[in-house]
Amino acid sequence: MHEPTRRTFLGGLAASMAARSTPVLAAPRLPLAFSTLGCPTWTLDRILGEAARLGYAAVELRGLEGQMDLTQRPEFRGARIAETRDRFAGRGLVISDLGASARMHEPDPAARAAHLDEGRRFVDLAAGLAVPYVRVFGDKLVPGEPREKTLVRIVEGLRVLGDHAKGTGVTVLIESHGDFTRSADLLEILNGVGRPEVALLWDAHHTFVAGKESPAETWRALGPFVRHTHLKDSRPEGDGVRYVLTGEGTVPVRETVRVLAAAGYRGYYCFEWEQAWHSEIEDPDLAFPHYARVVAEYLR
Repeated sequence: MHEPTRRTFLGGLAASMAARSTPVLAAPRLPLAFSTLGCPTWTLDRILGEAARLGYAAVELRGLEGQMDLTQRPEFRGARIAETRDRFAGRGLVISDLGASARMHEPDPAARAAHLDEGRRFVDLAAGLAVPYVRVFGDKLVPGEPREKTLVRIVEGLRVLGDHAKGTGVTVLIESHGDFTRSADLLEILNGVGRPEVALLWDAHHTFVAGKESPAETWRALGPFVRHTHLKDSRPEGDGVRYVLTGEGTVPVRETVRVLAAAGYRGYYCFEWEQAWHSEIEDPDLAFPHYARVVAEYLR
């Protein structure tokens, strides 16, 4: 697998981005990505067109037109897999990763088997698309079950998927998500897995808001495992948070970018705008160009 920066940095982080309305295919691109979770109604044609127009270098595939299981979409089956791969390449775009819904904590044998099957199918699809990463969840601590028992099940599930990925060029990433947003818990899981085919997707929003860690603290603990990032902003609202445009909330997105860049992080800075789950937040037509402009300035 090529490192993402071989396709995206080109002229370096100091290269300028064009304005929102200007096509940028000929300009050097910063290592910016967005997740399709933020544009749940867009067709693949529109995703490709908008990503290229706005200067993004990559797209994270997390569902397409309401179907979260990509392996069920015609674009990702059989001979069309190569065609889809070529469509991204033709736009100068990379698929940064595939977002599966597989959860490793599930105690019910039938549910667990289904989640592991989904994880394997996504690994196979990633290999066919030449995509380096598949995201899965550890997800939850099971009520009434000792913490250690749940962690053992999560570790075993990740090992199963890591073994399936061995030799494919695909790495399985557990996301800092759900009940596993603290570095100590994630480090325990990743060290327990002990497979080079298993690493971390750092959702920096969750480790700050739920895990109560600064970006520097999380990076010091988990930096060697980080392969991909999710960035988003929010501010407190009631008992939870409301997602807001990047830079308009209380999450230290700028500081996260600074920590990553200073450490020599070579992956994508991926915008995970959760409109699929939160229809009240701004549309991708506004949120995607805003993120591209703001994070480009952070990177400079």
